[in-house]
Amino acid sequence: MNNDIIKIIRSSFLAGVCIGIAGFGYLAEKSIIGAVMFAFGLLTVVHYGLKLYTGTAGFIKRGEVATLMLVLFANIIGCLAVAMMVRCSPMPLQDTAQKILEGRLQTGPFFGGVLAIGCGFIMTTAVTFARKGQNLPLIFGVPLFIMCGFPHCVADAFYYLCVPVSFLAENALDTMIFYVSIVIGNFVGCNLYRAVWRD
Repeated sequence: MNNDIIKIIRSSFLAGVCIGIAGFGYLAEKSIIGAVMFAFGLLTVVHYGLKLYTGTAGFIKRGEVATLMLVLFANIIGCLAVAMMVRCSPMPLQDTAQKILEGRLQTGPFFGGVLAIGCGFIMTTAVTFARKGQNLPLIFGVPLFIMCGFPHCVADAFYYLCVPVSFLAENALDTMIFYVSIVIGNFVGCNLYRAVWRD
């Protein structure tokens, strides 16, 4: 394994940890306050220049899809590490995560994928501004996609990994189908600007 791949994995893993910690906070305080505090995760990712699926998908070049999938995989592993912490908490975080997953499954994969486009668009816009030292769109954009119910594939991965194992096992296939739909929806949203508005 070459050094570039190792660097991508390490960066992406840490980005997943950042989102997991932000998700932990949101599960503890599932309100507008929790949504605002979730921005900590994305601000940290941008500040350290880490690899996050939704912060990368809108900027990839031709032939980099495999790298993007590696980023997502390592993001999920980072989320898993924090999800193990959730299972140590005395707070009812697993119940809150299950309610989130139940809501996602009720939405269904088609509508979930459509809603995920909104999150992708917000994320690429926010990251574009943040790369220029302007963090306000990121601070406002994160609570916006959360309050709108736009799924974020890395945050959702964290929530799903926090769900009680029995419930997740019972709904494994539906969860996987829904998850694939939001990964695709996020990708479309992340690339919406450059697909529609090219100079």
